[in-house]
Amino acid sequence: MRNRFHDGGASDRLSAEARSFIAGVLAHLPGLCGLTAPSFNSYRRIVPRYWAGAFTCWGHDNREAPVRVPSVFSGMEEASTNAELKAADASSNPYLAVGGLIAAGLDGIERGLEPPEPVEVDPATIGEREREARGIMPLPSTQAAALDALEADDVLTDALGLVLARSYLAVRRSEWEAYSAGDEAFEQQGHFSKY
Repeated sequence: MRNRFHDGGASDRLSAEARSFIAGVLAHLPGLCGLTAPSFNSYRRIVPRYWAGAFTCWGHDNREAPVRVPSVFSGMEEASTNAELKAADASSNPYLAVGGLIAAGLDGIERGLEPPEPVEVDPATIGEREREARGIMPLPSTQAAALDALEADDVLTDALGLVLARSYLAVRRSEWEAYSAGDEAFEQQGHFSKY
């Protein structure tokens, strides 16, 4: 068995397959947030300079990129070649989050997508015009926006299946309505008892 993300001949050790997987994740990241950062409270963290990633980008050892490729360990290059999704939290259902991540990445592989140039600085420090020119767009800033992006993403909703997608969106939208209408104490109590 080998790590299919690893290519010893690449400067960053990432294989073409890994690059396409990352490109697929980036292409679906706004909708994927609806699965990986699904709660009302998730969006208190998906903001610049919180190390969760607030823009659609990837980078090497970049704590502000939602898709981060960490440095490999010397002597364990193949085993340690990986990418991590930082725009995720423990309020997600791990099966749905990982399933969505796999569907997004496989879509990138199937379509032979190439990721944009990596972002090696905090994307919030890049001027807005340059970010737009490079396709570095803000991630959803609310649970409602992430759910809208999820609903509009056919790859992710097809992976969930019609019944689960509709049910999931209905439940999460009801949470958005309830927490939007409540105060901070209501939100804290609701999240404390649920998670």
